[in-house]
Amino acid sequence: MTLPERDAQLIVPTYRRLPLSIARARGCSVFDAEGREYLDFFGGLAVTIIGHCHPTVVDAIHAQAGSFAHVSNYFPQAPQLDLAELLRELSGYPRVFYCNSGTEATEAAIKLSRKWGNANGKHEFLAFRGGFHGRSTGALALMEGSAYREGYEPLLPGCAAVPFNDIASLEAAVSEHTAAVFIEMIQGEGGVLPASDDFIDALYRLRRTFGFLVVADEVQTGMGRTGTFLASQRWDERPDLVLLAKGLGGGLPLGAVLMSENMSQVFGVGGHGSTFGGNPVACAAGIATLRVILRDGLLARATEIGNRLCAGLESLHSRYPGVIVDVRGRGCMIGLELGIEAGGVRDACLASGLLVNVTHSTVIRLLPPLILRDEDIERALGILTRAIELAARETRP
Repeated sequence: MTLPERDAQLIVPTYRRLPLSIARARGCSVFDAEGREYLDFFGGLAVTIIGHCHPTVVDAIHAQAGSFAHVSNYFPQAPQLDLAELLRELSGYPRVFYCNSGTEATEAAIKLSRKWGNANGKHEFLAFRGGFHGRSTGALALMEGSAYREGYEPLLPGCAAVPFNDIASLEAAVSEHTAAVFIEMIQGEGGVLPASDDFIDALYRLRRTFGFLVVADEVQTGMGRTGTFLASQRWDERPDLVLLAKGLGGGLPLGAVLMSENMSQVFGVGGHGSTFGGNPVACAAGIATLRVILRDGLLARATEIGNRLCAGLESLHSRYPGVIVDVRGRGCMIGLELGIEAGGVRDACLASGLLVNVTHSTVIRLLPPLILRDEDIERALGILTRAIELAARETRP
């Protein structure tokens, strides 16, 4: 029985599987059972920030697993503290709450914001259409208009979403009753849409007026993917809470909420918790990942990769304006918006040895690792060029 056949019999079918069975992975590539190599721009949905099986991360996992893999959060643990110190150095936030995923980070931020809001006479949450904050019912409540919500209402009350990058709608929606505004600095699932400078400036201006919390969901954009450790560091003002996950654990499940000293006092002892949050093996992998990013200058490399990829894609855009509508993003998070459904381009790339994801039905999302080599960039652009050329021929009247 093949792997897909076993999968169809045993796993709850909540994912639309791609026709590829991965046998192993290394660096920027994955390999199927026949040994065929695929350049990985799917990125484990933004998890494999420094590629697959990086030796520094693998060694750290082995070493920590040989010491202890779990002791519970009733005990202080050096891996948690060492990672927290690195996060403080890179982000400027002095406190961290650990969990296991981006969804759990969102839930922690919802609870924290609700408790803070109740103490300050504020009870409304605002987010933005096209945003994605997770799969739990609390996260779904922030995602008004999303198909992910269908069948799960009623959800958490007091939540609304307005158009992204629409200053007038934002101004009309916030008030003295707003407890928190949840925002992705670049909407990932929504089509790799960056927030405009004017929009973020307006958000912080309104925070000064109404005193709500700004919660930056950096689950996809964090860990240096956009060229700074946090995408929100592009602006002078800072969010009140920052959500991290995906690349944070070096391939293992790990999430975090970064916060100020004052916000860290809101929960209190027993106010929230997580059995596996801050698992020592995952924290060891996170420490190793961050040290590689710092040691190898990968923040700057992310910007360089993004510039080279976008230059090649813009050239392709000028040749095929009927197929490619827009090229956007920052660093190693790039969206290629098409004037057609993107599934055919994705499948053509897969057939030629490049893994890419489709989001928002017409957007090819590229999430390459920060260790990408120049020859990998050229190979990826070559495959994308052939896939776009094929799409142009097929759509020609």
